[in-house]
Amino acid sequence: MSNSAGTPEGPGRSATWRPVRLLTLAVFALAGLIFVTSFNTAKGTNLRTDASLLRLSDLIEERSHKNAGLDETAAALRSQVDSLASRDDGSTRAEDEELAALEAAAGTTEISGSGLTVTLNDAPPDARAAPGYPEPQANDLVIHQQDLQAVVNALWQGGAEGIRVMDQRLISTSAVRCVGNTLILQGRVYSPPYKITAVGDRGRLSRALADSPAIRNYQLYVKAYGLGWKVDEHRAVTLPGYAGTVDLHHATPVG
Repeated sequence: MSNSAGTPEGPGRSATWRPVRLLTLAVFALAGLIFVTSFNTAKGTNLRTDASLLRLSDLIEERSHKNAGLDETAAALRSQVDSLASRDDGSTRAEDEELAALEAAAGTTEISGSGLTVTLNDAPPDARAAPGYPEPQANDLVIHQQDLQAVVNALWQGGAEGIRVMDQRLISTSAVRCVGNTLILQGRVYSPPYKITAVGDRGRLSRALADSPAIRNYQLYVKAYGLGWKVDEHRAVTLPGYAGTVDLHHATPVG
C-alpha cells in the first residue's frame, strides 16, 4: 500500500509519549478518582437532594436534644455531689461563704432579682424596605452573631449579675456563635426568636442597651426592614445555674 506524501512510513515509526499525552492521561485518571470518591460518598444517592439536607438537619436536632438531656443529667449529679460534700467537709463558715460567692460569680448557682428580657427575631418573610431605604438583601433580614453578641455585651456592661440566652445560663467560657440563621450555644442548637434575659438593675441595663453603638446600628435595620426587637422588664426573674461542664479546654495567658 502506498503512503500519501508527507506521511511517515509504518515500519520506521516509533512510539513516543509526548507531554500532552501524559497530561491527558493524568486528567482522565483524576476524573476517574473523583467519580469513584463521589460514588463511595453518596452510596448511590444524590449528594444535593433535599432528603440528604433533611437528614443532616435531623441529625443536628437529635444531637441538640441529646446534649440537653446530658446537661440535665450532669446538673442532677452535680447537685448530688454538692449535697454529699456539704454534709461534713470540715470547712469553716467563712470558707463556705467564700465558696458560695465564687459559685455565684461563676454562674453555677441560681440567681433571682429584677431584670429584663431582650427578644431578637428575623424580619417577616415578606419584608420590604421602609420608604427611603434600599430594598433588602438576604443578610439584612436575619439575626446575625454580632447582634446577639452586642446585646450580651451591653447587658454585661450595664452591670448584669447573670445572663441567660434561651434556656442556658452564660458563664465565662460561653461562646455565642451562629451558623447560618441558627444559634449554637454550648452544644445545643436554637432558632429565632432569640431571648436574652439578664438579672440586674433595670435602669442601668436599659441605658446600656441604648448607649451601645452596635445596638443603635441594629435598630436601623429594625426600622428599615422589620427585624424584631422587644424589651420586657421584670420585677422579679430567676435564672437557673449553669448545668454544663466547667472544664477549660483552651486558654491563652495575658502578658
